Amino acid sequence: MTEAISFDDFLKVDIRVGTVIEAVEFPEARKPAYKLRIDFGDEIGVKRSSAQITVHYRADELVGRQVAGVVNFPTRQIGPFMSQVLTLGFADSNGDIVLIEPERAVPNGSRMF
Repeated sequence: MTEAISFDDFLKVDIRVGTVIEAVEFPEARKPAYKLRIDFGDEIGVKRSSAQITVHYRADELVGRQVAGVVNFPTRQIGPFMSQVLTLGFADSNGDIVLIEPERAVPNGSRMF
């Protein structure tokens, strides 16, 4: 476990839900990954993310899926790609990522509380 933070610290992390509108292979990445375009609604818009989720997901099945992402981190360069969002998931027992997604559909851009 990491050190305790305040509730105000938690609120600084802006976690929103968005719908994947494009997922393509990212062959230039050091580890197998996809390049995602995620629609976070009118307020935030469409953002790009690199995600190492190739073990459990095919690119074609990601389109239309709602995912959670941190939208207020600085843009990060991953090889030739600029990732604007950290797509969130948990590692399974093998260390492969399983995406976080809402149990039911919610509006794109909804904030996690």
